[in-house]
Amino acid sequence: MHIHYFQHVPFETPGMIADWAERRGHVMTGTHFYKPDAALPEIGQIDRLMIMGGPMNIYEDAAFPWLRDEKQFIKNTLDRHIPILGICLGAQLLADSLGARVYPGREKEIGWFPVTIHAAQESPFRVLPDQLNVLHWHSDTFALPEGARRTASSKVTVNQAFVFRQNVIGLQFHLEVADANVRRLIRHSQDELVPGPHIQTEAELLGKQETIDKNRRLLFQFLDAWSAAADRD
Repeated sequence: MHIHYFQHVPFETPGMIADWAERRGHVMTGTHFYKPDAALPEIGQIDRLMIMGGPMNIYEDAAFPWLRDEKQFIKNTLDRHIPILGICLGAQLLADSLGARVYPGREKEIGWFPVTIHAAQESPFRVLPDQLNVLHWHSDTFALPEGARRTASSKVTVNQAFVFRQNVIGLQFHLEVADANVRRLIRHSQDELVPGPHIQTEAELLGKQETIDKNRRLLFQFLDAWSAAADRD
């Protein structure tokens, strides 16, 4: 299987998704929009699209002109019924491409906080527990796209995940981060760690290896179930 990913900044990589792809024998290629030679793939040559996170907002086209091309590619991918997984900014871009509003949330959510899974019967969310602790790092949120089903919420953000057509998934939270990914996020986004009710300190963000190991197992199961559901859709 050929998986292509969109990466928006050097420090928000596919993380443990790359480990899963290697274990399963899948090919991964990427478009790194922050590089001057970034190029989009031939849409007919990819089997899955993954859209990573980033500190920019989906409406900052003037500052990041490549956003226009990325949004159009996502829409074309949806039209071709190619399975898509969007994470954080990627989920917001996906929601926008499905016609939903993306807007500032009522407060920032940065840290390890629980999400509640609402639709465990939906594949691949059926493999996740009713509640799990995941990393959040966002200020924007999205409305639920028409035809999509909400599959996770947190105390701060009602729409933490959705599934559309079984094979299109948006995750506002990060299930894919390893310790090195968390450290890179902190290093490059230190200015966001200001006191707030749902903003953790650097010390609280680090030292979560037990949670990361658990999430790695859940991520692999989740991606396996997503892949199987996508093949059936």
